[in-house]
Amino acid sequence: MSQPVKVLSELKKGQKGLIDNFTDFEISLKLLEMGCIPGETVEVIRIAPLGDPIAIAVSGYMLSLRKDEASAIRVRTS
Repeated sequence: MSQPVKVLSELKKGQKGLIDNFTDFEISLKLLEMGCIPGETVEVIRIAPLGDPIAIAVSGYMLSLRKDEASAIRVRTS
């Protein structure tokens, strides 16, 4: 049975997912340079009170993303 696919911005604090692919080519290049590589595990660490930005743990460090950037990352959740 396959895992459900969501965009990263839909995850709640503490949830983890496996990066599957990207929905926006231009943003994907920037995200790849920052370590958001398909197959990497990502965890939502913090979400700002108004939902933007989102702090995530990926590739061994913490990264802060705008909501539109997080919405471009498709993740598989369990």
